[in-house]
Amino acid sequence: MSARDEVSTDAPLTVAIDGPSGSGKSSVAKGVARRVGLAYLDTGAMYRAATWWCLHRGVELSDGAAVAHAVRVMPLVMGLDPAAPTVHVEGVDVGEQIRTTQISTAVSAVATNLDVRAELRRLQRAVVDAEREPLGFSGGRGVVAEGRDITTVVAPDAEVRVLLTASEEARLARRSLDVHGTADAAAVAATRDQVLRRDRDDSTVSQFQVAADGVVTVDSSDLDLEQTIDAVLVVVEQVTGRTVDPRPAP
Repeated sequence: MSARDEVSTDAPLTVAIDGPSGSGKSSVAKGVARRVGLAYLDTGAMYRAATWWCLHRGVELSDGAAVAHAVRVMPLVMGLDPAAPTVHVEGVDVGEQIRTTQISTAVSAVATNLDVRAELRRLQRAVVDAEREPLGFSGGRGVVAEGRDITTVVAPDAEVRVLLTASEEARLARRSLDVHGTADAAAVAATRDQVLRRDRDDSTVSQFQVAADGVVTVDSSDLDLEQTIDAVLVVVEQVTGRTVDPRPAP
C-alpha cells in the first residue's frame, strides 16, 4: 500500500482511535485523516482547553461543580484541518498554551470530572455527526477522532474502531521526545510520572487500554509513524471492504 493512499468512496467514514498516552494517537490520526481526506478531531485537546479555561478564569479545579459549569459555557472552537489543527477559546488561540507542563499536570482533575466528560462527549459527538454532512469541514467525507472513550462511548458506531497501543518503554520515549526533544534517561524519568499518572487517573473514568468487542488493536511499539499510519489504513480496508486506491505523490 502506498504511503499516500485514499479510500475511494463517497460514503461518510468515521475512524475512531483510542489508546494510552504516548501511543501516537494524535500523529497517527492526523496522518490517516490527511491521507484519506477526512477531518481530524483531537478530543484530548478539548480536555486541555477546558483545563486552560478553568485556570484562566480562576476556577478551583477541586470544585467539581464550578469546573463543570465553566466547561458548559466555554466558547470552544476546534479547527479540524489535519494539516493544521487549531484550538480557540473565546477567540484566543490556545494551541501552544494547552501543551505546557502546567496544563499536563492539571488536566486529569478536569478529565476525571464526570459532568465535564458528559459535556465534552456531547460536543465530540456533534462534531462526528456534522462531519458526515455536506456542510462539515470534510464536505461530508467524515472524521478521524482520537482520544479516550472514542471507540466505546463517543463513536461506538464508527465504521472503523482502533485501539492504538505501544509498550510502556516506547510510549515514554515518544512523549519524552515531544516534551523534551530527547529520549535520554533523564528525559524519560522526567516524563514517566506525567504519562503513567495520567493513564492511571483517566482509567478510573474511561476504558482505553483494552479493546472492546469489534475494536481492532494496532501495536505501534516497533513501528515508525508512517508504518503505523499504513497499519491503520489496512484496518480501514479490511473492516470496511472499501477499495484503497493509490494516488501519485504531489
